[in-house]
Amino acid sequence: MSAAAEEKFGLNDADLAIRPTVYAPDCLKGQVAIVSGGAGGIGRATAWLFARLGAHVVVAGRSEDKIAELVRAIGAQGLACNGHAVDIREPEAVGAFFDRVWNEYGGAGILVNSAGGQFPQPAIDFSVKGWNAVINTNLNGTWHMMQAAARKWRDTGQPGSIVNIVVVTTHGLYGVAHTIAARAGVIGLSRSVAVEWAPLDIRINCIAPGAIETEGWKTYTPEARSAYPRSNPMMRVGNAWDIAEACVYLGGPSGRFITGELLTVDGGGQLWGETWTTGKPDYFKTPANIQGR
Repeated sequence: MSAAAEEKFGLNDADLAIRPTVYAPDCLKGQVAIVSGGAGGIGRATAWLFARLGAHVVVAGRSEDKIAELVRAIGAQGLACNGHAVDIREPEAVGAFFDRVWNEYGGAGILVNSAGGQFPQPAIDFSVKGWNAVINTNLNGTWHMMQAAARKWRDTGQPGSIVNIVVVTTHGLYGVAHTIAARAGVIGLSRSVAVEWAPLDIRINCIAPGAIETEGWKTYTPEARSAYPRSNPMMRVGNAWDIAEACVYLGGPSGRFITGELLTVDGGGQLWGETWTTGKPDYFKTPANIQGR
């Protein structure tokens, strides 16, 4: 596969600026929405869609250059978007970020936690550093963002909505055990605080994407990628726009009576199929391997 072909994994800004949506163009008018990890695949699509639907989007991420590129692209379409670099693994940095959002934009009503990262590797080979890096970003970082937002909403008497991007943790995803552990923690955490924070008029929901094509696919082997369309009964992969539209549904007014929920967007993959990010081991490829055991 050529470098040029690899670069086209997922949707680019030109695609996201014109891709059709089921939503009315002003359905999020007057809203301020924070999108963490907004410069990458799912987060980028979500930032674009929220902005196109009338929201003022505030993107958070680690790379100032990538954030600036996205802000320029969205702004060139006459849409409202700002961005700030923040390390979500650091509670103090997260707190300062939310202070800035409330000071500069008067607060925010929606938080989409799309930031995260992992690498495909057999779990037996994880280093301590690698394990901690994924847990600290995907679980701890998500929590820092959730708690900081909730405290702002509580202290200002504002309602709020959180959407956490996780993974399908109950069936058929192998080779990323560290992120399975982290995202399962986020799901359990979200369900717990959905009850605790209901009196504050704060909703928390999760979205579990299945095989979604983004630029992150470049980290997986061609063998693994070629199997992804067969990981669900629809026999195809999704894209970041599918997840972005789900974020609007749960995060916006349409989800006003939904909290503590996990929405799986995987083409039915949780019911049928499997995904091996590291390539399927020979042991599982033929029943002959288990004869006589």
